[in-house]
Amino acid sequence: MLKYVFLLVLCVSFKSLTGQESLLINAYHRPGLSLNGHWRFIIDPYETGFYNYRYQAYDELPNPGRGAFFNDYKAKDSTELVEYSFDRAEIIQVPGDWNTQYEKLFYYEGSIWYRKMFDYTKRRADHRVFVYFGAVNYQADVYLNGKKLGFHKGGFTPFNFEVTGLLREKDNFLVLKVDNKRRKEEVPTLNTDWWNYGGITREVKLVEVAPTFVRDYFVHLNPKNENQLKGYVQLDGAARAKRKVQLLIPGLQIRHEVTTDTSGYAPLEIPVKNLRRWSPDDPYLYTLTFQTDEDTLSDQVGFRTIATKGTDILLNGKPIFLRGICIHEENPMRGGRAYSPEDARLLLGWAKELGCNFVRLAHYPHNEPMIRTADEMGILVWEEDPVYWTIEWENPATYQNAAQQLREVISRDRNRAAVIIWSMANETPVSTPRLAFLQNLAKLARSLDSTRLISAALEQHSKDNDPLTRTIDDPFAADVDVLSFNQYVGWYDGLPDKAASINWRITQNKPVIVSEFGGDAAQGLHGTRTTRWTEEYQEYLYEESLKMLQQIPQLRGMTPWLLADFRSPRRFLPGIQDGWNRKGLLAPNGERKKAFYILQKYYRQKAK
Repeated sequence: MLKYVFLLVLCVSFKSLTGQESLLINAYHRPGLSLNGHWRFIIDPYETGFYNYRYQAYDELPNPGRGAFFNDYKAKDSTELVEYSFDRAEIIQVPGDWNTQYEKLFYYEGSIWYRKMFDYTKRRADHRVFVYFGAVNYQADVYLNGKKLGFHKGGFTPFNFEVTGLLREKDNFLVLKVDNKRRKEEVPTLNTDWWNYGGITREVKLVEVAPTFVRDYFVHLNPKNENQLKGYVQLDGAARAKRKVQLLIPGLQIRHEVTTDTSGYAPLEIPVKNLRRWSPDDPYLYTLTFQTDEDTLSDQVGFRTIATKGTDILLNGKPIFLRGICIHEENPMRGGRAYSPEDARLLLGWAKELGCNFVRLAHYPHNEPMIRTADEMGILVWEEDPVYWTIEWENPATYQNAAQQLREVISRDRNRAAVIIWSMANETPVSTPRLAFLQNLAKLARSLDSTRLISAALEQHSKDNDPLTRTIDDPFAADVDVLSFNQYVGWYDGLPDKAASINWRITQNKPVIVSEFGGDAAQGLHGTRTTRWTEEYQEYLYEESLKMLQQIPQLRGMTPWLLADFRSPRRFLPGIQDGWNRKGLLAPNGERKKAFYILQKYYRQKAK
């Protein structure tokens, strides 16, 4: 019955789940107007601006009146009672989390209203305009000039609304109610091990397009034919049927024309020769341009294949060992949520220095500049749906939410060569409902993108009641392409010397990535190698863990936990943690801990 419910969910239209249109691909390179910068904000913990005193939502009433904050109402004279004012409110920076911009908001979880005033004149009168959000955490209710555009749930994926008929040339006001309260039925759920940064955390822009335009496309090297590019292009607009679309790739001397069907869709199959394949050693990107008689859209795309064969991971047909590290979406130097190309270059530059050719972006989709910078720098990427720990596996709405977020990240990033793995979950407990949930996510991912590998960060277990023999006893292991698991021998499981006693019995004939291992160290704290929280303990743990993991015959990669310390309200120990997870190889000030150099030496040897 549960599988039947999930299959019904998959058939529900995307717009009905979110109250918005399907995603604009490559908003990154589309013309328009940035709405980043200063916004006004009002803290509203009781949601007074959203509900009246009878707890009726103002935006569901025929005459919401002066109390609805989305109307940005202003008193007409000194006698009129209005109990809020965006004009007199404080200023907040967008993109950015609210927690690190105001001390009073550091731990705040609840609703905050945002307002942005702007003028806008279209380049042509018949053009269409969309408002595009890179991400808002967690639920965004969006209004333009007092009209509700819709809502979106999910703090790490993009969304957009068409605003063509609502725009004015002067004095537009865009208002959002942003609510980052954690809820049991959401994805992620109440319990996580990272900071719940609230706010408009990624870019906001107006995107202007032609009446009929290129909404979506996917171009990739055919995994079954190295001499062919495959994919599709999708037009949007009243005149989308039977339209000619050209794909230009000057670096390959390609000028390929297709004609769309009645829905605006056209498949792509293009012979190619002398292709320069993208790889970490040569991250070459081709300029790709779609043209119609009224629209032009360009991108930079790399072409490569990724596959498995037995216990090997094959990049462009050749075995590769993934020298990785886990990364949270934080800039520890600045503090707060990372969002910019500069943040991406900092974090990925550290990974490069460590010797990485691979990063696991945990535990949710990271920002688009991070993925595009990985494309440019030649760093392979694992992207993860925020299905984390224990969520409501039997709640169809929870599944809808997880599927929506997976759909959005795959839509945004499937043209990025750097991305090689879609991860369905992290450390989820084995059960029949959970298995159905993850299997349906995997089916969805494969239907959206059959060119990449599927994985999940599973958990390891003792075998035959022998605590020193470990195995992967999880039915979802049968559904993944790459077997990945987290293990913390030496930190949560004994001391580092225990690693020498562990035996691995992994029976699946699949490549293995150890998706997490490590332990905490406060940078600058020194002691014996068995004194917890010291750099020496972490160093010893890495030495023993690396020797232990080398005993796994199928080992084809690893992503230790993790690159840099990050904030977590779960970490209390005064003078050591102080609200930080200290498993990073770098401290928040950028200082390298001793374990950094242990992993760096190991990766340099693996790279030879």
